[in-house]
Amino acid sequence: MREEFRQTGEGRMEGVPGNPPKLLDQLRESLRVRHYSLRTEEAYVDWARRFILFHGKRHPREMGAGEVEAFLTHLAVQRGVSSSTQNQAKAALVFLYGQLLGLQLPWLSEVVMAKTAPRLPVVLSLGEVRALFDQMEGVMALVAQLLYGTGMRLMEGLRLRVKDIDFDRREILIRDGKGGKDRVTMLPDLLVPPIRAHLSKVCALHERDLEEGFGEVALPDALAEKFKAAPRAWGWQWVFPSHLRSVDPRSGVMRRHHLHPESVQKAVRLAARAAELAKPISPHVLRHSFATHLLESGHDIRTIQELLGHKNVETTMIYTHVLNRGGHGVGSPLDRVGAKPLKVRA
Repeated sequence: MREEFRQTGEGRMEGVPGNPPKLLDQLRESLRVRHYSLRTEEAYVDWARRFILFHGKRHPREMGAGEVEAFLTHLAVQRGVSSSTQNQAKAALVFLYGQLLGLQLPWLSEVVMAKTAPRLPVVLSLGEVRALFDQMEGVMALVAQLLYGTGMRLMEGLRLRVKDIDFDRREILIRDGKGGKDRVTMLPDLLVPPIRAHLSKVCALHERDLEEGFGEVALPDALAEKFKAAPRAWGWQWVFPSHLRSVDPRSGVMRRHHLHPESVQKAVRLAARAAELAKPISPHVLRHSFATHLLESGHDIRTIQELLGHKNVETTMIYTHVLNRGGHGVGSPLDRVGAKPLKVRA
C-alpha cells in the first residue's frame, strides 16, 4: 500500500492522518534503537526526505537503483556537493532500504561511491597557535586550548563529563569517541588551574539548577533508568554546559545541554580573522596541529595514533606528509647549493 506524504510548514514530510506510522518517524525510531547519534539521525532523516521529494514524493518501495543513482548524480553534478556528502547520502539510503524497509539491495552495490580525493590537513605553526589563542578569552578559549592540548575532536571535547577528568593522573578519559571507542589522552599541566576554576563555576550553576527543580543531564544507554540518581549527580554533568536550558529534542525534557558546536566554530573563525591568519581555520585544525607538533617533537607515530583514536596507523601517517619527512628529514638540494639570495624587484 502506497503511503501518501504531505509537507508541513516547517518543511517536514508527514504521512496523511489516518495512515500507519509515518515513514520518517519510523526511520528515526530505527536509528535510535541502534543508538545512532542525534547528528547522524538528523542527517539520515534529512537525506531520506530529500530523496523522496526529489522523486515526486514516491514511496521508496516503488523505487530502485535507477532512482538512487539519479539522486546521487544530481547531488554531484547539479548541486556540486563533495564526495563525502554524496557518500553520506548513500549511507542514509542504504540504512533506509536495508534496515528500515528490510529490502535486499543487490543493486546498491552497482551504484558507484564517490571517491574522496586525498587532501593534506591544514596545520598551524606554533606562532599561529599562539596568535589564535591571544584573540580568544573565557570559556571559548578554554575549549580551544583543550582541543589543541589533547587532540580531541570538537564533539569529544563538548561531550566531556566532569568525572572523566583525572587531575591527579593528568589524564582525560574520552568515552564513546568516533567508532564508539573509549581512549585516554593527556591533561596538559597548563590547563589544570583554569579547568579547576571553570568547574567551580559550573558546580555553582549546577547547584542553582537543582534548587530550581532542574539539574538533570542526558545519560547514554538508558543509564538513567538503572541509576535513578545519576542524572543529577555532579560527576555526570557536562564540563562545558550551555548558558541556557533547552528542551531535549528526543525526550522532550527541559535540561541543560552542552555548548553548541557552532558556538565554538564561530569563536575560532572570529579569532583567526582577528589574528589575521590566512589559513582556513576551524576547531578540527587544532587537532591536526596537535598531531603534527607531537610528530615534530619526535614522538612515536603509534603513540600519536592512540592519542588521536585512529583505527589504522595509515590514517595517522598523513601527518608525516605534512612534515614532508616520510620518517626522515629531507631538505631541498637548493639549500645546499649556496646560491646567492634572489633579489626581488618591487
